[in-house]
Amino acid sequence: MVLVARGGSYDCDVLVVGGGIVGLATAYAVGRAAPGTRVVVLEKEDGPARHQTGRNSGVIHSGIYYRPGSLKARFAVQGGAEMVKFCAEYGVAHEVTGKLIVATDRAELPRLHALVQRGRENGISVRELGGAQIQEYEPEVRGLAAIHVGTTGICDYAGVARVLAEASGAEVRYGAEVVRADRRADLGVAVQTSRGDVVRGRVLVNCAGLYCDSLARLVGDEPSVRIVPFRGEYYSLTRTSLVRGLVYPVPDPAFPFLGVHLTRGIDGGVHVGPNAVPALAREGYGWGVVRGAELAGTLAWPGVWRMGRRHWRYGAGEIRRSVSKAAFLDAVRRMLPGVEAEDLVRAEAGVRAQAVLRDGGLVDDFLIQEGARAVHVLNAPSPAATASLPIGREVARRAVDVLRAA
Repeated sequence: MVLVARGGSYDCDVLVVGGGIVGLATAYAVGRAAPGTRVVVLEKEDGPARHQTGRNSGVIHSGIYYRPGSLKARFAVQGGAEMVKFCAEYGVAHEVTGKLIVATDRAELPRLHALVQRGRENGISVRELGGAQIQEYEPEVRGLAAIHVGTTGICDYAGVARVLAEASGAEVRYGAEVVRADRRADLGVAVQTSRGDVVRGRVLVNCAGLYCDSLARLVGDEPSVRIVPFRGEYYSLTRTSLVRGLVYPVPDPAFPFLGVHLTRGIDGGVHVGPNAVPALAREGYGWGVVRGAELAGTLAWPGVWRMGRRHWRYGAGEIRRSVSKAAFLDAVRRMLPGVEAEDLVRAEAGVRAQAVLRDGGLVDDFLIQEGARAVHVLNAPSPAATASLPIGREVARRAVDVLRAA
């Protein structure tokens, strides 16, 4: 595959790979930052938001968890407010519900207080609650103390993605998986899709989610991380009257996962979960989904083994809750003691694209890296859906800067 010669024709100025919410928000932002810029989005599935975007709990996060000054903190706080306005403007289902973060053990109380301080540093208003006050918000929930975060909400992120695809003005091609790439630093990037066509762009934007590191290497860049897929398994709560809104445990600051929580969705149903277990494929939505080449690639990354040695106890607990409904039920009962086994029915799982460093560290912030004629989004798990509009603007800014410098 050969790029067009200098002065030849291009199919677009910005070629976005990935039709999840971040890729579509980037296309949307490019159209507003640089009107007239030609944008093509390639998505391997037959519609948008089929993976991380469409398989999460639908929460509009407040930004309370994230390190002050980090991209996650800034973009979640800003993005949450923007997402509510976006949904209202375009008629996407949403609701500002607020949420509780509940401490059920004395050892969690210092961490709960630290969250209060972090929230205030991030400009978030919180209300501290004693154990008896929890029932004002959630009559069936029990704990020693809690905080109420009023800016948290819920929405239909798949609906947001569909609106972004239409409103962006970009050409969105579905069923177009990138299988080859050829980059020339003085010209641009050409990719061949699974449909056999070649698409040529001046700049490539990599929003491939679970495959973002693979695409970066296909283009010719060597990312500093590898994506390690973690499956998040959910149950549905059949007795939805047990939960009014959103209830979270106090998270462990050593991990980017928020623990098993209770989330009333925009459809009125209540999701319980997720846990976080290693997936045996990039899109490994069940233990039975195994892709040997992908698993071998994951295990070949030194950071996976270092991460495993460091966090094996945590991982063992997550796997136990995956294979044992009783263990999962015990985790839920810490906050919701009235729940019974028959109240929980298996629901659709999701997979988190978690970037892991060579030394085994879990990347705890959004990660965007640039190469010649390319911008790579290499870590955008939760709260990326919440933060998608400001993430899209940041990625678009970088892509437009590359265009203007060419």
